[in-house]
Amino acid sequence: MIPGSEATAGVATWQDPGWRSASLDWAVEQLARTGRQLDGPPEQPHVRAWSTAFRLPLRGGGAVWLKSVGPGSAHEPPLAEALGRWVPGHVLVPLAVHPQRRLLLLPDGGRTLRAAGSADLAAWEAMVRAHARLQLALVPHAGALLELGVPDHRPGRLPGLVADLLGDDGLQRPGRPGGLAQADRDRVLADLPGYARACRALAAGPVPPTLQHDDLHDANVFVDDGHHRFFDWGDASVSHPFLTLVVALRFAAHVLGLANGDPGLLRLRDAYLGEWRDLGPSGELRELCALALRIGPLQRALTWRRILRGVHEAERAEWDGQVPGWTAEHLAPGPLAAGA
Repeated sequence: MIPGSEATAGVATWQDPGWRSASLDWAVEQLARTGRQLDGPPEQPHVRAWSTAFRLPLRGGGAVWLKSVGPGSAHEPPLAEALGRWVPGHVLVPLAVHPQRRLLLLPDGGRTLRAAGSADLAAWEAMVRAHARLQLALVPHAGALLELGVPDHRPGRLPGLVADLLGDDGLQRPGRPGGLAQADRDRVLADLPGYARACRALAAGPVPPTLQHDDLHDANVFVDDGHHRFFDWGDASVSHPFLTLVVALRFAAHVLGLANGDPGLLRLRDAYLGEWRDLGPSGELRELCALALRIGPLQRALTWRRILRGVHEAERAEWDGQVPGWTAEHLAPGPLAAGA
């Protein structure tokens, strides 16, 4: 078996000497093809249950990064490679990928928006506009994205996926510690017809499916003189693009200290929607955005379930609350609730 191709992964994998040796040997081989050499031992500053990253210092200065992801994000290496061909100006372009081992060799991207300073609404507006332009550029590639194995979360499929989620033992049965409360389960089940209607309305709207990052925030984008390059596609899916705002608005509210419904969050929404203005009037786009934010928490629960299914069972406990937590968010007031 190819090291790193196992059905599950986690910290036990990322720290295994055999796995590390094989993965780093591959990275060194790829560097040699471009005339680069290591200068010192690799560092491993990022170790999560679902991914890890090594910093590889280079002779002559600088560094590159070796990233590995778990089976729940197996689409990331081929996706990152394809994005580097299709939209190289919008993304961090990998130096090499190994899909079977789920490895990406990446250049150093510079400063993230968080490191550059994201406590500014204008910086978030510029970022979400740039991301909308990336999504628009990828609309023609939606079919190819699915062929690459990017998860299919198009609105028409979500009701069936959510029904499967609610019947999954992995969500934990009511009454178990960390599980979904019975009242929350009953509420979600009762609203499934309404959820399906919202999904159908999104699917019938003028905005087509495209790549949906699903974890868009200030630490997943590099910024240099106003130019944005996006990365970290392990949570991504093919879906309605406006679902991207589910996470982005929550992070912006946290970083900027904004309450639900704050005018600043509405400004951020409108900055993002402004890039889609050729597809419909602003009122219609806002209605579609409201539908996307309504269905978004359950879609996010599906993403977490996929990620955690690829993690060693003993390492899931710390994160088990994410799936029931996002499920319980269904119909709860969102970041735009007070002023939408």
